Amino acid sequence: MIILSLNCGSSSVKYKLYNWDKKEIIAKGTVERVTVGNSFCIHKVNNKEKITLKHNCPTHKEAIKLIADSLIHPEYAAIKDLSGISAIGHRVVHGGEKFSKSVIINQEVLKTFKELAGLAPLHNPPNIMGIEAAMELLPDILHMAIMDTAWHQTIPSYVYTYAVPCEWYKKYGIRRYGFHGTSLLYVAKRAAVLLNKDPFECNLISCHIGNGVSVNAVKSGLSYDTSMGFTPLEGAIMGTRAGDHDAALDLYIMQKEGYLPQEMDKILNKKSGILGITGKYIDRRDVLKAASEGDKRAQLAIEMEAYRLKKYIGAYTAALGRLDALIFTAGVGEMSDIIRAKVLEGLEILGIKYDPEKNRLARTRNAELDISSDDSPVKIFIIPTDEELVFVEDVVALLEGTYDLHTNFRYTFQDPDYKNLMREKSFEKECKENPDLVKIQANKNNR
Repeated sequence: MIILSLNCGSSSVKYKLYNWDKKEIIAKGTVERVTVGNSFCIHKVNNKEKITLKHNCPTHKEAIKLIADSLIHPEYAAIKDLSGISAIGHRVVHGGEKFSKSVIINQEVLKTFKELAGLAPLHNPPNIMGIEAAMELLPDILHMAIMDTAWHQTIPSYVYTYAVPCEWYKKYGIRRYGFHGTSLLYVAKRAAVLLNKDPFECNLISCHIGNGVSVNAVKSGLSYDTSMGFTPLEGAIMGTRAGDHDAALDLYIMQKEGYLPQEMDKILNKKSGILGITGKYIDRRDVLKAASEGDKRAQLAIEMEAYRLKKYIGAYTAALGRLDALIFTAGVGEMSDIIRAKVLEGLEILGIKYDPEKNRLARTRNAELDISSDDSPVKIFIIPTDEELVFVEDVVALLEGTYDLHTNFRYTFQDPDYKNLMREKSFEKECKENPDLVKIQANKNNR
């Protein structure tokens, strides 16, 4: 059984082709600069060198066609024919309260996604465009939606309810929803494996730090609280999103500058966060480089981001009462030892003690690492996320009629002997250049 996962962002499409029977990735890649111009695809087939394909993609339809063509191209094919694909899993960021788990897409489901599009203006519209493009190009293949909000359906009402007029919830569904659910589900289940504990006995804090940022408190294996809220705008400081701030500030600036709601929405979602602080950077690598060269605003951005994350970790530790592990994941969480160090400094009072040398070594997206000090009561793990594998497993289970909420469903990556073969090979290459990486592996069975 061959499954294709598609993750459509505003200007990119990530994809992964998975052979379920062999439990291995056949191909993966990303189409960058969709709708922007000078588009290109980085395409990697298992056991072959990755290639870069330049092709203009003014819309997501061209991007998905480029992916489809690449998968069966005579020179760098992953499969012989697209008819060999059993189903396609699509990431959908916001499902509101309509969807508590993954679902097979039909026209009624698609209509509901469109009604909810305004709740995640950066994500749901490109998600929908990707679904429609894929359904048009590949109409004979089943399409499934994997919901980013599903993981957070266990958050209790006293946590998800806002202190605003109660009729807003009844009329408009105003409440905390939370996002990055597939990533947070994956790392929570993997952390339980690394701890050698039943997942429903684990208390965790997960920090998904990329362009978007989520901090998630997990109590007894269930999502209990999370930093993002009604939309992905709330919470930590992000690449272009403001995160937590006084709501009256928005009203004040709207009055002063004469902004319409749509204009303020764009500023808060696309022109704030790290970009707003620095005035020119979004990518943390650019920020760190500029900071090292004396850029005061870049230095300020790093300090602000780390401080905000530290506050969330402290608050969630208090809310949980007991903490088994702190997890870092996603691009920045997995790769930036500097930002991790600034977050972790001073958390000893919470029983969170890191090893600076282990943290310095920990720069890979191909292995699960342990950067805790030997005497740390709380484990500190770096777990490379694998949202696409969650997509695949949900899709297969939907096809086979075995799918259920994660409380009643066991993923293959919960097996202590689970291996990601493509990551394993990449990690072996990295260890040739940096043998010390092996010393901080959290689990020798998984890469």
